[in-house]
Amino acid sequence: MVISKSGQRQYSNRIIEIDFLRGIALILMMLFHFLYDLQEFYNIPIPYWNNFWYYEGKTSAILFMFLAGISCTLSKNNLIRGCKIFLIGMLLTIGSYIFMPGEYIRFGILHLLGLSMIIFHFIKKIPHVWSGALALIIIILGNMMNHITINTWILIPLGLIHGDFVSMDYYPLFPWFGVFLIGTIIGKVVYKDKKSIFHIKRNRGFINFMGRHSLFIYLIHQPIFLSLLYVIFHFILKDR
Repeated sequence: MVISKSGQRQYSNRIIEIDFLRGIALILMMLFHFLYDLQEFYNIPIPYWNNFWYYEGKTSAILFMFLAGISCTLSKNNLIRGCKIFLIGMLLTIGSYIFMPGEYIRFGILHLLGLSMIIFHFIKKIPHVWSGALALIIIILGNMMNHITINTWILIPLGLIHGDFVSMDYYPLFPWFGVFLIGTIIGKVVYKDKKSIFHIKRNRGFINFMGRHSLFIYLIHQPIFLSLLYVIFHFILKDR
């Protein structure tokens, strides 16, 4: 980011379409989480885990993984970024355990993205074909592991769970690290010059703004949603 002579901020070092798509993913995720809150905390009969809403939520998560993979090819400090995001994921684990111990976040999307960035730091120089093969293997194995249960929680990050496993957010390395790797391949091929593929100089607009600040919005949106719903259901709709 640079400051122009007029004093306005210009995000010349950012790729516009990545910010835009990340903003779209954030909106989809927020909508899914809002429906989740209505169902889980206020018993509003919304089938968020079936049919359209299930795939809407998964589309958001996959888009985040894919874009994170692309972004990693544009960054020089993936190890630090990965450790930071994984640490934030662990803080969410602690917080969710305090408030919802029965289904707290064991290995959510921030854990996945953080660990994926750390792993990519050490394998970033492998050829595209090997990255693609590895991604395919991870996705196939991950889908096979969906049908396997074990008697320990130790392998939860890999995708092997025990029979009574419950988590409000769960994205293990198998198969989802494969999606991340596909993003890194696209980043290396399509964005090898670290520039937008569109000839657009402005990176403004609400969706792009959200995309530029996606981590911050991700962290604050649920407390805001839950606070608003609490006011609505306990004060506004209480006597109706």
